[in-house]
Amino acid sequence: MAILESIRKRSLFLILVIGLALFAFIISGIFTQGGGLDTTKSIVGKVNDASIAREDFVQKVENASRSYGTNFSTIQVVNQVWNSEVRSALLEQQFEKLGLSIERDQIINVIASNPAFASDPTFQNEFGVFDEGRFIEFIADLKANNPLGYQQWQLQEENLVNSAKEQMYFNLIKAGVGSTAKEGELNYQLENDKVAIKFVRVPYSSIPDSTITVTKRDVQNYINEHKDLYKEDESRDIQYVFFEEKPSLEDENKVRDDLNALIEKETNNEGSLGFRNTTDVEAFVDRNSNTKYLDKYLFKDQLNAAVADSIFNLEIGDVYGAYKDEASYKLSRVLAKTRIADSVKSSYILVPYVGSLAANATTTKTEEEAKKTIDSIFSLVRNDREKFTEIADTINQDATRGNGGDLGWIRYSQISDDTFDRDFSNFMFFNDKDAIGVVKTKFGFHVIRIDDQADFKDAVKLGTIEKRIEPSEGTINELFTTTTKYEIEVNEKDFQEVATANNYVVRPVNKIKELDENLPGLGQQRSVVQWAFSDEAKVGDIRRFDLNNGYAVVRLTGKTKEGLATVEDVSSRIVPIIRRQRKAEMIRNKSNATSLEDFATQNGVTISTASALNMNSAAIAGAGREPKVLGAAFGLEEGATSGLIDGENAVFMVQVTKKEAALPLDNYGTYTLSQKTKNRNGAINAAFNALRKAADIEDNRATFY
Repeated sequence: MAILESIRKRSLFLILVIGLALFAFIISGIFTQGGGLDTTKSIVGKVNDASIAREDFVQKVENASRSYGTNFSTIQVVNQVWNSEVRSALLEQQFEKLGLSIERDQIINVIASNPAFASDPTFQNEFGVFDEGRFIEFIADLKANNPLGYQQWQLQEENLVNSAKEQMYFNLIKAGVGSTAKEGELNYQLENDKVAIKFVRVPYSSIPDSTITVTKRDVQNYINEHKDLYKEDESRDIQYVFFEEKPSLEDENKVRDDLNALIEKETNNEGSLGFRNTTDVEAFVDRNSNTKYLDKYLFKDQLNAAVADSIFNLEIGDVYGAYKDEASYKLSRVLAKTRIADSVKSSYILVPYVGSLAANATTTKTEEEAKKTIDSIFSLVRNDREKFTEIADTINQDATRGNGGDLGWIRYSQISDDTFDRDFSNFMFFNDKDAIGVVKTKFGFHVIRIDDQADFKDAVKLGTIEKRIEPSEGTINELFTTTTKYEIEVNEKDFQEVATANNYVVRPVNKIKELDENLPGLGQQRSVVQWAFSDEAKVGDIRRFDLNNGYAVVRLTGKTKEGLATVEDVSSRIVPIIRRQRKAEMIRNKSNATSLEDFATQNGVTISTASALNMNSAAIAGAGREPKVLGAAFGLEEGATSGLIDGENAVFMVQVTKKEAALPLDNYGTYTLSQKTKNRNGAINAAFNALRKAADIEDNRATFY
């Protein structure tokens, strides 16, 4: 009662506190749900002043994912869509500045010049020419009777218009890029002027690295002097221990024993026949195997090499196994043996009927009519190869048309029910050369002719039961316990020490970028990257991740902000550069030579020669790639000797022994045109890269993916 009385006395105060809390909650919502400050929740990014809306971006990613299929990961698709959106935004801003647009009458011209529309009979007149009126009627019909189709057309039209504007924009750029006759002449000279030299090279490797001391201060000074070369994005460093979910020896033995038990009796089915004696092998396999029964002959080279000879030596009805094949155990029963041509060359004529897979808009024959047609054709072509070719080229609708129905060589080992109709392939491979017959398939009625056969081999048909070797529930539970124990222990002790004590391998991964997804040793693990970049993750934090094939206990070991690289990060790249510079200085300082002979003698090396050098090739025989040395040689007069030159791999002294200027041409048009094409092709990429570099781009992809 005392508590209730106390609450009553303070009721006004409590009401005010609750009211203020609710008000703060509402205000917070205003500022974080699109109406206030936190706009990153509704946009994926910005390109200058143009926002990339989250909703539109997500839809485009979904559409692209369906288009790309399973070959692309989500983050790969996201990156593709992002690059496309940035490109579109940058170019659209340029179109607006320049006043570039495609008007309604120009759209028709764009469509008419597109081969996909111009060659479509739907839009052609009686002369086979694109008809603007027919196209407009088609779009009007779409709008009136097919709203979804019209919506898809609008998207296609937008893409066509944007492509046309891009072409106009880049044509304007290319129009301002050319090449003069003088540039053409220079190109000709760079390619055809020749120089021969004698040279002495003192390689940097002649001075041991151990004699050159490079300090952290030296590396830092080099970074400061070359800031543009050593800018780095924000990154994270981690280390992890991976606990793989894999079967134990006990799990493997159980799979083998269970398979062996099936030979005489089907598991959990008292009184039933085992695999050795069952009369319905296909049903038995399908009930007990991880893979379906394969009704196909196999050659020896298609079996596991370790057991192939043993299986081929069995009698029909014998069972082999259980035997291990990669990550499975198998039992195989021999069902039949034969000899088959490994490769067959055949031709065919196809008559589809309404409802068959080869039917199209022009197919009108019923199944009965198609059968009568194919029988008539068969009687004509049975003994007449020329007639076969003529009819195949007339009625076939696929790539064999124009080739007399020729399928070319097909290997038996490469066919499957997905690529060939079973009845079609059986006729090809189980008949003799020159056999010809009518075969009904799911595509229609065929006349098939076997033109040639090659490489007959022994083949065997097997009923094979396959059981994958997988971790049992007990093994999985034990792994979870082990992982949990390690996770708890490393939160109290040193990550590396605990791993070493348990013989676990700690793997470091450094310089992870915000949009990375592939981690060495772990594969695609976007969740690990997202955690490492999250605000709540601190250096030293540890977290366990459930993976498809086990667990990873991960420790965040470092955070690097965007900016100049640290000495530690780039020391391995910069130290060799500084060493090379100092070695060059040492070689130059100890030499006062003014001739090749003196320079060679002072350094205990020999004089070398090289001839037919040109400016388009930076390589010198016996010295490697040395553009600076080659440039110096072309700048000297014949007979002149250079000073000391700091090359890529050595300090050089060069003497020009012969200079051979290319014979002048009456016209350098070919070289001028080549340079013009090169300049124009490079201008497009250069222009876009310049736009992107100058743009203010805000990227929030990592917030959503």
